[in-house]
Amino acid sequence: VIQDNASWTFGGHTFRSHGDIALGQVDMYRSIVKSSNVYYYSLANEMGVDTMHDFMKPLGFGQITGIDINGEVRGVLPSTDWKKRAYKRPEQKKWYPGETISLGIGQGYNTFTMLQLAQATAILANNGVKHKPRIVIGTQDAMTRIMHPMAAGDAEDLGYKTENVDVVRRALVGVTQEGTSARVFAGAGYLSAGKTGTAQAVTIGQKDKYNGAKLEEHQRDHAVYMAFAPAADPKIALAVIVENAGWGAGVAAPIARRVFDYVLMGQYPSEEDMLAVQKGLAGAPIGKPRLAAEMTAVLQNPNAAVPPLGAASAAVARATPPLSPASAAAAAARAAAIVAAVNKLTPPVTASDSNPD
Repeated sequence: VIQDNASWTFGGHTFRSHGDIALGQVDMYRSIVKSSNVYYYSLANEMGVDTMHDFMKPLGFGQITGIDINGEVRGVLPSTDWKKRAYKRPEQKKWYPGETISLGIGQGYNTFTMLQLAQATAILANNGVKHKPRIVIGTQDAMTRIMHPMAAGDAEDLGYKTENVDVVRRALVGVTQEGTSARVFAGAGYLSAGKTGTAQAVTIGQKDKYNGAKLEEHQRDHAVYMAFAPAADPKIALAVIVENAGWGAGVAAPIARRVFDYVLMGQYPSEEDMLAVQKGLAGAPIGKPRLAAEMTAVLQNPNAAVPPLGAASAAVARATPPLSPASAAAAAARAAAIVAAVNKLTPPVTASDSNPD
């Protein structure tokens, strides 16, 4: 447990919390639920860069996942050895203790892809078991039209202690119930687990306060959200980023909520709800959701008539049963259709200078 007074000083430099909000006494659970930067500045200092590197590497950070599409990049998971290899001058090769602090909140030299973040989220959802991500679930014979499923590959158990994973998972659920994304997931027909994030696009001076309204669009923070659902028996894990759009709870989390509603509940957002998301004003969904099955047909056939808002009024929210291999393939097809919807859901750039992650 540490005391979060909204800032943490090391070597004459003051590292601040987003919005300069002091949280008081903070343990691991509360640090995740309330998004305490100070807790992770302190933890990073205690662990050191190489310990963090060795712990995060098995999760896939800074690694090629091997997904079956071209163009994947590795990113950077820093370590003292990495810096020696990355730089030429002796003073650049040296790792300075102050460089470790910002790594605790994902900044500094850290450079990760959204696929890596989604994979790490899936590992947490799966209690420390790692699967190789893939796009292709099968191939079809051009002559016989017979579908041949692709082998999923061997799973790797990372050997995490169950009690440690449980602490993190419980805190991620807390984020959606009493934390930074609680407003967005209010009234959901399932329990989810997630974490908001705000990734800096540019460095802010030690004495300066972030004010997105005064920055150029490309300089504003990125909104990030990672999550899985249902919390007790996960069927889907994701990571969302909206570039230069502000803070994760206000922009990225609402998109994740609507993806979950689509996949798990068979619901497609109402027009008024989509408009709220586009304006960066969304919390929990508003209006009458439409049936996802009806909207999938519209997405596949642009000339089809869009069902009226009341078409889904008789639909009762339903929980998704455990997925069989056949239904998993069907769910994957349904999830693919959401890509077009997400394009409509992506809001314009917004900015906030007072809200936490």
